[in-house]
Amino acid sequence: MALAIPQIHAHEHTDEHLMQRYAKGDSKAFEPLYLKHKGALYRYFVRQLGDKQLAEDLYQETWSRVIRAAANYEASAKFNTWLYRIAHNLLIDHVRAVKPVDLVGHDEEDAGLEVFAGKEQDKPDVQWQEAQKGLLLKACIGLLPQVQKEAFILNIEMGFTAAVISDIAGVTLEATKSRIRYAYQSLKDCVNAKWQEAGHE
Repeated sequence: MALAIPQIHAHEHTDEHLMQRYAKGDSKAFEPLYLKHKGALYRYFVRQLGDKQLAEDLYQETWSRVIRAAANYEASAKFNTWLYRIAHNLLIDHVRAVKPVDLVGHDEEDAGLEVFAGKEQDKPDVQWQEAQKGLLLKACIGLLPQVQKEAFILNIEMGFTAAVISDIAGVTLEATKSRIRYAYQSLKDCVNAKWQEAGHE
C-alpha cells in the first residue's frame, strides 16, 4: 500500500500566507518572515537616518506594530508593501517631530533615470574613482529632502518599483516617479560638484 505524501503548496510559503498563519495564532510563522526581512528593513532606517541607535529604535517599533496589527492584516495586501508602509509612517512621524517634511512637485513629465555606475569598473583607477564617488554619494544622499531620500533608497537599494513605492508612501505614481527622478538628478549633480571641488576632473 503506497503511503500518502502530503502535498506542499507554494502559496503556503509566501509572506502573505505566513502572515495569515501568524494572525491566526501560529507563532512559528513569524520567524521566517522576520528572518527574511530584518536586514533590509534595518538598512532602510539606517540609510535615511544616519543614526544606528535611532534606526534600531524605529526598526524594533516597526516589528512591534506588525505584531500588534497582525489581526488586521488582509491577504489582499502584499506583506512587503504592508511592512514598509508601517515603517514609512514611523519614519514620517519621527521626521515631522524633528522638522517639517520637505515636499517636491509631482507634475513633471516622466523621464529616464540616470545610472551612477561606470562602465569600466574592472580597471584599478576606475575602481578607486568609483570607491571615492561612493563615499561622496553617501554624503549627498544625506542632503536629499526626506521624501526624495526615501524614494531613492526604496528604489535603488530595496529594488521596489515606483508603483510599490507609491503604495508604501501613500502618494500618486506620478509623484513617486518625480521624487525618484529628482533624487537621481540631485545626487548626480551633488556628486559631480563635490568631485570637482576635490580637484578631480
